[in-house]
Amino acid sequence: MAPAPLLQLSGISLTYGGNPLFDGLDLVIQPGDRLALVGRNGSGKSTLMKIMAGLVDADQGGRVLTPGTSVGYMEQEPDFKGFATLGDYALSRLDPSEGYRVEIAAEGLGFDPSVAVETASGGERRRAALAKLLAEAPELMLLDEPTNHLDIQAIGWLEERLRETRAAFVMISHDRAFLNALSRAMLWVDRGQVRRLDQSFAAFEDWRDRIWAEEDEARHKLDRKIKHEAKWAVEGISARRKRNQGRVRALEALRDERSSQIRRQGTAAMALEAGQQSGKLVAEAVGISKSFEGVPVVRDFTLKVLRGDRVALVGPNGAGKTTLLKLLTGEIQPDSGTIRLGTNLEMAVFDQTRARLDPEATLWENLTGDPLMRVSGQADQVMVRGVPKHVVAYLKDFLFDEQQARAPVRSLSGGERARLLLARIMARESNLLVLDEPTNDLDVETLDLLQDLLGDYPGTVLLVSHDRDFIDRVATTTLAFEGQGRITAYAGGWSDYRAQKALSEEPERPATVKAEVPKPGSKAAAKAAIKAATLTFTEKKRLASLPAEIARLEAEIGKLSELLSDADLYTREPVKAAKATEMLGQRQAALAAAEEEWLELAERDEG
Repeated sequence: MAPAPLLQLSGISLTYGGNPLFDGLDLVIQPGDRLALVGRNGSGKSTLMKIMAGLVDADQGGRVLTPGTSVGYMEQEPDFKGFATLGDYALSRLDPSEGYRVEIAAEGLGFDPSVAVETASGGERRRAALAKLLAEAPELMLLDEPTNHLDIQAIGWLEERLRETRAAFVMISHDRAFLNALSRAMLWVDRGQVRRLDQSFAAFEDWRDRIWAEEDEARHKLDRKIKHEAKWAVEGISARRKRNQGRVRALEALRDERSSQIRRQGTAAMALEAGQQSGKLVAEAVGISKSFEGVPVVRDFTLKVLRGDRVALVGPNGAGKTTLLKLLTGEIQPDSGTIRLGTNLEMAVFDQTRARLDPEATLWENLTGDPLMRVSGQADQVMVRGVPKHVVAYLKDFLFDEQQARAPVRSLSGGERARLLLARIMARESNLLVLDEPTNDLDVETLDLLQDLLGDYPGTVLLVSHDRDFIDRVATTTLAFEGQGRITAYAGGWSDYRAQKALSEEPERPATVKAEVPKPGSKAAAKAAIKAATLTFTEKKRLASLPAEIARLEAEIGKLSELLSDADLYTREPVKAAKATEMLGQRQAALAAAEEEWLELAERDEG
């Protein structure tokens, strides 16, 4: 007998601001479901999750939660009123004896439970809310953007916890690597409908594109039919002066059907335009070091950034990534060592805190108030890459409507704030982009467009991101912060860095010493045979660990082979292609050695 569903939504309808978010929505969540909730920014994903959590009431329809089922909801902006510390909040629904659960989650997610709520950053608060949810271990977890404000190490830790859990969960995320690792089914929110695909995120984009193609074809057929019927109506009047009223009514029904179809939200009309070409050298750091209150953030670091490089900075939160960005762009000076900047640099900056946006000012004021965008004597015009443009028309390019133009920035979602900041930096010509966590809150479609723009951008990019897939697609060099101010440069993106790092950490195999062979039939020979047939404790551990090592090597070989299957890579990025080819050979040799070792140990273990 099939288990009862954990949660069921039936006939859910909800109108917001005069527009229907959902109409007649049905949804069932079963035990063990691992659902990814995806859709464009503003499509209603967070609202739907709040309906699941019972925090928002629908205009129509019902929500049924199986009796005894516990539901935990991690919202984007948790309420900390009444709590002194982050730990107090995380422990609020737990028995004091279960405090260790919060401590484990805090260590994995990287925050201090003793930090006072009033001094905690937004990122620390979100990590505390996530720790609270994980520690409470409900049967159904609802996770709204759980990876935002997490560094890559914490994201990896969270992936492992969710991979191991027996609870069902629904997650909203735009992190492709995270979605690929965890999802088993997709819930796609699109123009008031929620469609379900019982496959992982890897199959989602092809499925979505097929649905859109079918819609386009059906719309095209409907348009042709309306055109044909409209022509008949006009010609029928002049030819017969009497019309078939049923056919006229059918034409009106076709027109009503066409007008009721909700047009898909397009992608933002983003564009990057390089100004004058910078010098070949963009920045050179020689032996630089920087400390704060005696703690080294950057230590004896040397790097040369050339025109066209895409340099990604990765590492734990607080490791010093933003500090290094400021050093490389000359915003702050090192304690020792030298920084040399290139010539003709025109820099555009995307800051992770969105501090360049005034939350109390309107979108209109944030654009026209920017000195670099202001058009003298024109209160309704902004300068876009050297050409005046009406501020509302430019906002529409970034998917904002006319009503939003007069709304305060604080009313925007995280994704909308990111788009507004992109609108500001893309309005000017530049040859050096400094992007500090630009991927937070952006939907998959906007991320795709941003990746394409960066790929075609002739200037130089300095990037901080915790989105592993984004780094893989964009970066040509990865700077890894490895503790105590030590920073190491690796060729390629995130996967390249991990593969090179793993290779450098592999212990050398001990040299084989030829032992004296005992005489056949002797007691020494018998003892040697028994010893040879029995695995030592170390060898047994090695035998147990080899399958995972073999699987890892096979996965890395697969990724490298996929990378090298791009024929244009060899001409577009010859250095990266050569490095990937070298790494592929090393992985293949390591795989062959690991398989041979496993066979040898397995045979001895069986004997």
